[in-house]
Amino acid sequence: MTRPGEPTSPAAWLLGHAERTPDAPALDAPGVRLTYAALAERVAALAGSLSGRGVGPADRVIVALPFGPAAAVATLAVQTLGACAVEIDRGMGAAGAEAVIAQAAPRFAIVHAADAATWAGAIASAAGTDLSWAWTLQGPAPALPARGRTVLKADGALAQDEGATPVARAATVASDQPALVVFTSGSTGKPRGVIQTYGNVDANSRSIVEYLRLGPHDRALALLPLHYCYGKSVLQTHLLAGGSVFIEPRFMYPRVAMASLAAERCTGFAGVPATFEILRREVDLSGIDRSWLRYLTQAGGRMRPETIRWARQAFAPAELFVMYGQTEATARLSYLPPARAAEKEGSIGIAIPGVVLAVVDEQARPVPEGEVGHLVARGRNVTPGYLGAPEDTAAILHDGWLWTGDLAFRDAEGFFFLVGRAKEILKVGGYRVSPLELEEALCAHPAVAEAAVVGAPDPLQGEIAIGFVVLRPGAEASEDSLRRACRERLASYKVPSRVVAIAAIPKSSAGKPLKAQLRDHACEVAASQLSGGTS
Repeated sequence: MTRPGEPTSPAAWLLGHAERTPDAPALDAPGVRLTYAALAERVAALAGSLSGRGVGPADRVIVALPFGPAAAVATLAVQTLGACAVEIDRGMGAAGAEAVIAQAAPRFAIVHAADAATWAGAIASAAGTDLSWAWTLQGPAPALPARGRTVLKADGALAQDEGATPVARAATVASDQPALVVFTSGSTGKPRGVIQTYGNVDANSRSIVEYLRLGPHDRALALLPLHYCYGKSVLQTHLLAGGSVFIEPRFMYPRVAMASLAAERCTGFAGVPATFEILRREVDLSGIDRSWLRYLTQAGGRMRPETIRWARQAFAPAELFVMYGQTEATARLSYLPPARAAEKEGSIGIAIPGVVLAVVDEQARPVPEGEVGHLVARGRNVTPGYLGAPEDTAAILHDGWLWTGDLAFRDAEGFFFLVGRAKEILKVGGYRVSPLELEEALCAHPAVAEAAVVGAPDPLQGEIAIGFVVLRPGAEASEDSLRRACRERLASYKVPSRVVAIAAIPKSSAGKPLKAQLRDHACEVAASQLSGGTS
């Protein structure tokens, strides 16, 4: 029984539905069909194996698996024990793995056999860390450490009977008990673990279920990785609502993903701006059955207004929810009600249920409507802080408020509009310049598919803006024409000093631009400009 006032866990939601509606679909993927009963059985078996190896409440367990059912089963098994899953991107490399091990001090690790070279050394050097290999049983097994193993199939089932007793009841959890540690690279590229408590997950999931009106008949097409808080929230909310999720790991073939949307009769799907840009360029939606589709959501960065308008029209009558959030807020902070989308274009909307948003000055004093300030948030979904990083935590949490790092303003009706990241705002010749504004100006050029703007040091102006663009297939545009397009829309001091065409904007596995990588290139471009050369 849950204590009054305490949250329940995603594992408890799963087990509850397994009792009430055992034959209802829960988690599917290409070649995998799991009802609530089948998913609960796999979670209970792995939880029993982990418990037999000594994993218990408050222990941290690394989960670094391919996007698929096994990754969901692993995290739910960890949370069944009241432990904390440390979810990370498999592509972070050896240095990232070592940083995660050093910060998280995990009790156990569930990783993919193909990543043996990446993880073996890092985990072997961490005292007290056990190692569990998980793979799809495709190809030969790698050498395993002497400390034992648990082998998972791609569908989350154990490959053999280990004799462990399945754990059929989820542990009782407290609000402040860590449920997840989600590692993000931030603006510096250094992995940083965001703690998400069971109370955070419970509160945020319930808020999202409320404004999306999710129920047992909802089925989501999951395109975003589960180590990404936006992708994880899709699974969590549908487990809470008793709905189902179809994991689609083949978005590198966007037409295949949209075919799954139709074949699986999905009622919703979530995407970042890159998701919709790719669909807009590469998929003819006219021949895809969308009769079951009720809603779609977009977060993970600001999407171009024309792409928002395209998505609203292309997927109609399904409703598009433009949303805003952060890993530090478990997933979500605001949403734009679809009924107000046209008149409030460009807005991140209003606070989700249970969250308060405000715009304040440097001294945390509220600023008048229409005035730009720091966007702050308060709610039960806000993280207690970063793992083992009290100084970083103190920088974002003040008197119960999360300082998001974004600059914004609020209109007379309480709708919020982002201006840019406070740390990314450029100081060009003493003027404050928002990269977002410059990116929108560049994207208005008909030849430009994507744009990203970063700053580079300059001896005269202190800082200059460098624009990077990806041109549309077959399109051409000179640097002069791109800068001229900016001059037509922007004040002269805002026009990028250089605009460089590149093959692709570097992105994370979740599709978010990695501006830290672009800054190194920007510095090279700026240095070349000073020396009179070209990039």
